[in-house]
Amino acid sequence: MLDEKGIKVTSARFLVEGQTYAVGGITSVMKTVGEPPSKLGPIVTIVLGAVGLFNGAATAIIGLMVVVVGVLWFRSRRTEHVVVLTTAAGEKRAYKSADEDFVDSVVVALNDAIVHRG
Repeated sequence: MLDEKGIKVTSARFLVEGQTYAVGGITSVMKTVGEPPSKLGPIVTIVLGAVGLFNGAATAIIGLMVVVVGVLWFRSRRTEHVVVLTTAAGEKRAYKSADEDFVDSVVVALNDAIVHRG
């Protein structure tokens, strides 16, 4: 039903990141949007780089490089989407990714596998 990016969904099994889940034991599947990751680290990096920019010519180049790293780090932080499985034992966060479309396709494949098993 799905075999991409290290994720495999069949009518019997869901294999993800070294874990195997029996589809027969999964009662429901949902996708959640996790909280956006903390951006405190990149902001502190940008501020420290800005301080270096205005501390003289010797530190200006290093300060500029630190600011650039901080901005790139800030822009790379993405909200992660999570596949949550519900079983008799409770909820399990089985997979997370910033790629919302792929997470959606995993959820659809899992739901199809549950329906197929009956």
